[in-house]
Amino acid sequence: MSIQTSDDLFIPASGSSPEVDFRFGAHTLSLKGESYPENAAAFYGDIIARTRAYLAGPPDHDVTVDVALTYFNSSSTKMLFNLFAALNDAAEAGTRVVLNWYHDVDDDTILEFGAELHDEFAALEFRDVAVGG
Repeated sequence: MSIQTSDDLFIPASGSSPEVDFRFGAHTLSLKGESYPENAAAFYGDIIARTRAYLAGPPDHDVTVDVALTYFNSSSTKMLFNLFAALNDAAEAGTRVVLNWYHDVDDDTILEFGAELHDEFAALEFRDVAVGG
């Protein structure tokens, strides 16, 4: 099963939620900005469900995930873990998943969260990308 390009998911950034640009047809998923929506479960629920549906197909392609979040609250953190768990499950099933974790060179909090993700989701090909400086 393959998700067609018409099923791509784009949500523009708002004051409290990140830009979501999931191009399933191109096998690229991107999150950028800040994440502290009033209801993180509602915001991320469909994103995670659509990602799981996309990943349910055979592992016949690599997936690139670009995450450039400058801030996220605790409820967003829980939902991000659910998203990364879905990606990790796909990686364990044979899909190569590259996670590019972008953070400001001076932002230790985002850097440390990335390290935690790397430890927690070992099947993902984790790439730490320091920006700025």
